[in-house]
Amino acid sequence: MSRRGLQRALLAAVVMLSSSALARAAEEGGSAADQTVGTVIKWIHFVILAGLVYWVFAKLLPPVFRRNADNISAAIAKAAAAKTEAEKQFQNAAAKLASLEKEIAEFRVIAQREASAEIARLRRVTKGDVERIGIAAKAEIEAAERAARVELKALAAKLAVDGAEALLAKQMTPSVQEALNSQFVQSLQGRPN
Repeated sequence: MSRRGLQRALLAAVVMLSSSALARAAEEGGSAADQTVGTVIKWIHFVILAGLVYWVFAKLLPPVFRRNADNISAAIAKAAAAKTEAEKQFQNAAAKLASLEKEIAEFRVIAQREASAEIARLRRVTKGDVERIGIAAKAEIEAAERAARVELKALAAKLAVDGAEALLAKQMTPSVQEALNSQFVQSLQGRPN
């Protein structure tokens, strides 16, 4: 409402109150002027107070009420958003809880599969290690066998040489030695230089 409209409304209220006060005073009788002036002053005070109250409610309080309404609306919107978010989180938590058993079962299956694969891998590795150890042991045994044969041959040769030497030493007499020496010298003479 504009200021001019407010002034017109107040003027109309004063005129109506004044006319009603005059009519009342005429009905009661007595000095109409005394009663009318008192009544008019009372009504003027009433109109001023009513105008002040109206002005306070019309000008000052609407922004306050609007601010409160905006605050309340913002709080309601914020609460609605928080409620929506809480419902989403609740639904997510409920879904996770519902799928928890399924995930646990899947984890168990995966763990068993991985454990079986690891056991198979360890068996393959162990089998390979056993085969390598067997091959290495066989090679070591063969090497030891060869070394033993060589040593045995060397021992047999030494024993044969020792035996032959001992036999030759028994059979070697001075006359046999001289015959061998002369035969050697003759073989050297027949050779061309």
